Amino acid sequence: MIKFLHSAFFILFTPIFIFSQNFYAIDTIQKIEIYFQQANWDYILDTAKQGSDTYTLAQWVKINGVQFDSVGVKYKGNSSYNPNNVKNPLHIELDHFKTQDYLGTKDIKLSNGYNDPSFVREVMLYELFQKYGEASHANFAQGYINGTYMGLYTNVEAVTNTFLEDRFFSNSHTFVFGDNGGCDLRYKGNDSTFYYVPYTMKSDFGWTDLMHLCDSLSNNINGMENILDVDRTLWHLAYTNATVTLDSYLGNLRHNYYIYEDHNGRFNPILWDLNGGFGVFSKPDNGPQLTVPQLQVLTPILHASDSLWPLVKNILAVPMYKRMYIAHMKTIMSENFSNNTYYSFVQKLQAIADTAVQSDPNKFGTYSQFLANLDTTVILGPKTVPGISYLMAARDTFLSSTVEFQQVAPVISGIASSDTFPLINTSVFITATVSNAATVTLGLRNNIMQRFTRKLMYDDGFHGDGASADGIYGISVSVSAPEIQYYVYAENNNAGIFSPDRAEHDYFTLDADYAGIQTGEVVINEIMAINNTTIQNANGIYGDWIELYNTTSNPVSLDFLNLSDDVTNSGRWQFPSGLTIPPNGFFVVWADNDTSSSEVHCDFGFSGNGEQAILSYSNGSVVDSVGFPAQIPDITYGKYPNGSGPFVSMPPTFQAVNSLTGVEENINENDIHIFPNPSNGTLTVQCATGEVQRIVLRNVFGEIVYEDSNMNSIPAKRQTHTLPAGLASGIYFLEVECEKDTLLRKIILNR
Repeated sequence: MIKFLHSAFFILFTPIFIFSQNFYAIDTIQKIEIYFQQANWDYILDTAKQGSDTYTLAQWVKINGVQFDSVGVKYKGNSSYNPNNVKNPLHIELDHFKTQDYLGTKDIKLSNGYNDPSFVREVMLYELFQKYGEASHANFAQGYINGTYMGLYTNVEAVTNTFLEDRFFSNSHTFVFGDNGGCDLRYKGNDSTFYYVPYTMKSDFGWTDLMHLCDSLSNNINGMENILDVDRTLWHLAYTNATVTLDSYLGNLRHNYYIYEDHNGRFNPILWDLNGGFGVFSKPDNGPQLTVPQLQVLTPILHASDSLWPLVKNILAVPMYKRMYIAHMKTIMSENFSNNTYYSFVQKLQAIADTAVQSDPNKFGTYSQFLANLDTTVILGPKTVPGISYLMAARDTFLSSTVEFQQVAPVISGIASSDTFPLINTSVFITATVSNAATVTLGLRNNIMQRFTRKLMYDDGFHGDGASADGIYGISVSVSAPEIQYYVYAENNNAGIFSPDRAEHDYFTLDADYAGIQTGEVVINEIMAINNTTIQNANGIYGDWIELYNTTSNPVSLDFLNLSDDVTNSGRWQFPSGLTIPPNGFFVVWADNDTSSSEVHCDFGFSGNGEQAILSYSNGSVVDSVGFPAQIPDITYGKYPNGSGPFVSMPPTFQAVNSLTGVEENINENDIHIFPNPSNGTLTVQCATGEVQRIVLRNVFGEIVYEDSNMNSIPAKRQTHTLPAGLASGIYFLEVECEKDTLLRKIILNR
C-alpha cells in the first residue's frame, strides 16, 4: 500500500496473466489430490522423513482439477509431524521430477493444523502482516491422498527464489533458513563450520556473509543499517511479540525465520511457520512454559537484556531503534486489536473453513473446539491453547498500560511539499508540523529498489519551514528522479512516531514533471525469450533480449525509463542515464543478468512460458507493454510490419528491420531434408540419422496448426505429409524431430 501526496497517478493496465497470488486468495479453499501407485505410501513417506528426507514420486497430483504427472511429495515439519498422525504436513514440489507449475506456483507447503483447533492462526497471522512487511500469503486447502479425504490444511506460500524475486527483486544473493533450534545470530568466530549445524544455507554461498552479520550485531551495531534492514527487523520483532508468536526467533528455540541479503547488501528477515502464534507455543526461554495469564502480560521488550538473543538485545540497546520498535508495536495493536478489527477477520476465516473443518476426519480437535477457540481456551491433550480473543483483549489492555506504551510521542501533521509537481533537477522543501519532538528526520529514496536514508529536518527558519521555533520542520530535497518516496519520523527522549504510521513499508510519494517518452514514440519491437543457438552477447552467452524501436525522426532519451516483466513491479529495472535511441533506430537490452558484459543488461530474464514486458515511468505512465505467449526456441516475438504491426513469431532480426523471411538458417543438409519449399500443401521430410519421430507446424503467432508423431504404422526415415486443406498461404515454422537431431525450418505455403 502506498500513500500518495500527488493524486495524479495512473492505472497501468489489467494483467492478462493469472498470478500465483490467486492460488493463495484468502476467500478460497484449494482442492489438492495426490495419488501414489504404492498402497503403502504412508510408510514410504514416514521412512523418507526419518531418513534422508527425499521426495517420493506421486503418479499424479491434481490441483483444482488440473492434473500434473510425476510430482515430488514428502512430509515436512518438526513438532507438527508424527509418524502416528494420519494427517501430516506435506511438501509438494510440482517441478521436482519434471518442469511444471500451477498458476506460477511450483512449491506447495501444507500445514496440518497441529495444536490449533481454531484452524485460523496461521492464515490470519500471515495476512495481517502484509500491512507491515513482506511475508507469505496463505489460505486453506482440502487434501486427498489416493481418494481419501485427509482433512483441511493451511496452504502457505513457500519462500522460494520466486518469492525472493517478487519481494526483493533478486534471488541470487545469500539466503539462509533459521530452521533448527539455536539460530540466534550470535557471533561464534570466523570459522564457518561453527554455523553449519543450526543454520541451513539455501543459496550456493553465503557463510562469510552470515558470519559478517553475526559479527556486526555484536561488534558494530552503529553500522548495522548497512548490513541489516533494521526497520524490517523491528517490524518482524514487534509483530511476533505483540501476537505472542514464540515459535520464532523470540522463543527458546530461536528459529523459524529466513534471512535474505538483497541487492543493497542488507539482510531482510522473513517470517515463517506461524501456526504456533497467539500463544500456542508458550516457551520464551529455557524456563517452564508460560500460562495463558503470563502470556497475556508478556513484556514488550522480551529479551532486551539477554545476550542469547543479540538481534533483540543489541538492536534495542540503541535508543532510537527501541523507540521505533515500540512505535511499530503500537501501530500493530491499534490497527488490529485495540479496535477489534482482527475479530471480524477471524470470524470471516472460520466461516470460510467451517464446512471443511466439520468434515475433516483427522483434525486435532473437535468441531466444537474449532468454534470455541476464537474466544475460549481449549485443552488438547497436554496442550493448553489460548482463546484468541481471550488472549489478545487482555494483551491489548496490558500493553497499553506498560511504561513503554505510556510514553508520550510527538505529534506529526501538515506534511507538505513546496511544489506538488516539481520540475526534475530542481529542489523542493518538504515540511511537517511537529510538536513535542527533540529530533525530526525525513526518510528519503527515489524508488522502491533503493534503501531509505534519513536526513535531519530543521525548525530554524532557513529550510522552507517558516519562522524559527514555530513547530514547522523543513528540509530541501533535490528532485533528481521522476519520483521521491519519503516518510517523517519524529522522536523525543521517550518515544517516537512515524508518518505514515506503517513506514518504512508505507511511504508518501512526490512525482516530478519531466519530458518523458510519449506513447507510440518508442515501442517494444521484438522479444527473444528462448535463445539457444542464435545471437550471443559480448561474453559469448545466448541470453534473452528485448529490442526497442524509435518511431520518430528525432533522438529519444531513455533517462528515467523502467523495464519490467512484472505488472506488480513495473519499476523493476531502470535504464542507465545518458542512453538514447537514434532517429528511427533500434536499441537492444540483454535480459540475462550478465552485468559483466559491455552491452546494456537488465537484471532479469524473460520466461519462455510467456509473460509481460512493460516500459514505464515511476509515476505510472506506460510507454508500451506487451503480453507474449509461450515462445518457440530461437524464434522471436516481434512487430510485423516493423514498429507498427501486430506481434507475430519470426526469425530473429537483431537491431534490424523485422522480417518474416530474413532468417539465417544454419541447416545441415546431411541430417534432415524438407522439400519442396515453398510447398503447395505436401511436405516430404527425410532424416539421415534415424526415423522421423515427430513434426510440428506453427503459424507466425506460434499456434500449432498441424502435429504428428510416428505418423506411419512403420516409422521411416522418409515420410510425406499432406497439410490441412484449411491452411492459408503464408509463412509457417516446421519443427522436425529425428532420433538424434531436431530442426526448426521456415516453410512457405503457396497454394
